[in-house]
Amino acid sequence: MSDPQSAAGGGRLSRQEHGRPAAPVRMVHLGVGNFFRAHQAWFTERSQDSAEWGYAAFTGRSAEVANALAEQEGLYTLLVREPDGDRPEVISSLSAVHAGDDIEALRGCFESSELALVTSTVTEAGYRRATGGGLDLQDPDVVADIEALRANPESNEVRTTPGRLVAGLLARASADAGPIALVPCDNVPDNGAMVARVVRDLATEVDPTLLDWIEGNVTVVTTMVDRITPRATDEDRETVADLLSVQDSQVVVTEPFSEWVLAGEFPRGRPEWPGAQFVDDVSKHEQRKLWLLNGSHSLMAYGASILGHETVSSAIADETVRGWVEEWWDVAARHLEVEAEDVVAYRQALVERFSNERIKHLLAQIAADGSQKVPIRFGPALAAEAAQGEVPVGATRPVAAWIAHLHGHGAPVTDAQQDTVSQLGQAEPAEAVRTVLGWMGIEEPAQSLIDQVLTQVGEFES
Repeated sequence: MSDPQSAAGGGRLSRQEHGRPAAPVRMVHLGVGNFFRAHQAWFTERSQDSAEWGYAAFTGRSAEVANALAEQEGLYTLLVREPDGDRPEVISSLSAVHAGDDIEALRGCFESSELALVTSTVTEAGYRRATGGGLDLQDPDVVADIEALRANPESNEVRTTPGRLVAGLLARASADAGPIALVPCDNVPDNGAMVARVVRDLATEVDPTLLDWIEGNVTVVTTMVDRITPRATDEDRETVADLLSVQDSQVVVTEPFSEWVLAGEFPRGRPEWPGAQFVDDVSKHEQRKLWLLNGSHSLMAYGASILGHETVSSAIADETVRGWVEEWWDVAARHLEVEAEDVVAYRQALVERFSNERIKHLLAQIAADGSQKVPIRFGPALAAEAAQGEVPVGATRPVAAWIAHLHGHGAPVTDAQQDTVSQLGQAEPAEAVRTVLGWMGIEEPAQSLIDQVLTQVGEFES
C-alpha cells in the first residue's frame, strides 16, 4: 500500500490541522461501522458540548478499521451526498478506537466513573439471540464466553457482544464505578428490551449475583435510528481528496436525512445531540420506520435485484418496482399506529430519499441477513392481514421475493443463519413457504395463501 502522505491530494487527517482536540472518553461504542460513524458519532460531533464527550469505539473482531483510524488520530470524513452536491464534514468525536478483541481496554473504560453510556450497532445477528428472543445458549461463542467469564471475570477471551457487555459490567461493579446506560441502536423492534434480556441471560449463567447490581445501576435505552449509509467507494475517497486535499481511507458516505428517537434514562448524563427526539415510547416511530423504510428496502433488495437493478435509486425509478413498494406501503399503513398524515408525509419523503442517485445504496448490501430481517419487517402486517381472511398481493410479494432470492435469483445470499437459509432454499417450495410464514406468525396458513406466495415465487423466477 502506498503512503497516503505521498499520494496526490494531500496527507493524512490530523487533529491539529483538520479536527479538534480529543474529548475525554465518556462513551463507549461497540461496532465501528459506517452507520455508527454517520449517526451516533455525527450527532455527538454536532453537539454544543462535544468537547466534553469523547467516544472509545471498539470494532467487531477485526483490527483493520481500528488501525486505519488510529493513523488518522480517530478522524474521518463524513461525505454528505446532497442531490445537488457534496458536503464533507471531518468528525472528531472518536477519541480512541480499539479492536473488538481488546477486552482489557474495554474493561478499563467500564471501570472509569467518567463513563456514562454505551451505544452499539452490531446488527440483529450480533446479539446472539435464540428463536424465542433470549440469549442463544447453544451458540458456541456464547458457550465459550460463559465458560471464560465463569473461570475468570477478568478474562480477555470474550467473543460476543453480550459477553463483552457482561465483562464490562463485571468490571464496573467490581470498581464501584456507578450507574451506566446501555443504548442499542440497531434496527430491531424494542431493541432496549432485547439487549436487557440477552445481558441478563448471560449474567445469570456467569454470575447471578451481578443481577442485583445490574438492577440498581444499569438503565437500557430504547432507540429508533435512521440514516442511509452506503459503502464508500474509491470514487468517494477521491472526491474527499479533491475537496479537502487529504487522503482519507475511512471516508463514510451518507444522505442529508437523519433521525434518532430515544426513550429511557441516562443516569450519568449524555451529549446534547441536537435534533434527537426524546420520548416516552419509541414503538410507533420504530414501527413506521421498520415497516416502511426497512421493509421497502428488503423488498427491493430481493425483488428488484432479480430484475437486474443494483442500487435503491435505480430500483425505485423502475415503475414496476415502485408499484411493488407502493402496494407494500398500502398494506403496512393500515396497521401503523402513527397518524395517517404522518404516514403520507413519510412515504413522500422516502421516495425522495430513495431517488437520490448520488447515494449508491447497493441492494446486495441490504439483502444480507434476511432471516433476521424479513420476519420483523413484514411479519406483523402480513399476520394481521391473514387474520382478517384476505391477503393482498402487496403483503405476500416480499415473502415470495425472499424465497426466490434463496433459490439463487438476484443478489447473492449472505446470512448469519447460512445453514438454515440454505436448507430453506433447497426445500420443497410449498414447505419453504409454510416455514417462512410460520416465522412470521402464521402457524397454519390457508392453502390459498400458500398458493398465492408460490405463484409470486414463480413470477420472480420465470
